[in-house]
Amino acid sequence: MLASSYLEQQPAHTAVFVLIAGTLAAGALVGVAFVAGPAEVVEQFAHPRLLWLPIAFAATVASYLGYMLAYRECACAGSGPALPLSHVGALVTGGFGLFIPRGGFALDVDALELAGLPRHEARLRTLSLGTLEYAVLAPVAFSISLLLLLHGFNRVGVPLSWAVGVPAGAVGALSLMHRRRNLARTPGWRARLAHALEGIAQTCSLVRDVRAGALALLGMTVYWAGDIFVLWACLAVFWPHGHPGVAVIVLGYASGYALTRRSLPLAGAGAVETMLPFALMWTGIALPAAVVCVFAYRLFNLWLPLLPAGAAVYLLRRTH
Repeated sequence: MLASSYLEQQPAHTAVFVLIAGTLAAGALVGVAFVAGPAEVVEQFAHPRLLWLPIAFAATVASYLGYMLAYRECACAGSGPALPLSHVGALVTGGFGLFIPRGGFALDVDALELAGLPRHEARLRTLSLGTLEYAVLAPVAFSISLLLLLHGFNRVGVPLSWAVGVPAGAVGALSLMHRRRNLARTPGWRARLAHALEGIAQTCSLVRDVRAGALALLGMTVYWAGDIFVLWACLAVFWPHGHPGVAVIVLGYASGYALTRRSLPLAGAGAVETMLPFALMWTGIALPAAVVCVFAYRLFNLWLPLLPAGAAVYLLRRTH
C-alpha cells in the first residue's frame, strides 16, 4: 500500500492514510500540550481574536497561488509539457494532501510522467522543485541568522546552526556538482546523492532563464511568505502579548520545518506538530500559546486542503 502510485490508491486506502495522519497529528499535539501544561493550553482558548482567521485563510490561498506559479515554471519550462493551469492547480493541491504516504513529490513524479515526460526527466523536475523551495527559504534564514548574531541575540543556538549549516551545505553541494555523473553510476546512497545534485543543476538551469527563473522564484517567495503569514495570523488569534520580531518568527518557522511539507510523508503529520511549538517557544512565545497556535495553523495548513486535495487527485485519476 505504501509503494502504490497515488493513481492506484483505493478510497479505503485513502481513508486509512487520513486516519493515520490524524492520529499522528493529534497524538503529537496532545503530547506537547501535556509538556506545556493542559490547563495552561486550554486557557489560551478563552479570548481568541477571531478576526485573524479569515486573514489567515486569505494568506493560505495566496500561498497556494504562489506555489502554482513556481510549479508551472519548474514543470513546463524548456521542453516540459504544456500543462493547463487547471491541471497545475490540481497537482499542487493534490500534492499537499495528507493522504499521500510518500509525500507530494511522489505524486508529482507520477503525474509529470503521465503528462509525457520520461521517468528520469519527471523525477529531475520534481527534484528541481524541491531544490527551489530551499533556494528561497534557506538564504533568507541564513541572512536573518547573521543579523541576529551580529546584533547580539541572546539565544544563539538556532541562528548559529543556520549561519554555519547553510554555507557549509552550499559549499559541499557545489563541490560535488562536477562528480554527479560518476556518482550516478554507483549504487546505493551515492546514486541518490547524484539525483539530488541533478535537481540542483536543473534549478540552476531554470534560474539562468531570466523569465522562467524570475517567475519561479517569485512564486516560491509568495508561497513561503503566505504560509509564514498564516502562522503569524494564528499566533495573533491566541497571543495578545505582542509578536516577536518578524525575523525571529521566520527563523522559528524555518527551524520547525526540518523538511518541507511537500517532501514529508502524509504532509508532515505528527512531525510538524512536534517540532514547530518548540521552535516558536525558542522565539519567546510561551509553549501553551505555541501549541494552540500550531493547532490553528495546521487547520489551515493540513486539514483545510484535505477536501480540495482529494477532489484534485480524483480529477487527476479521471484524466489518467
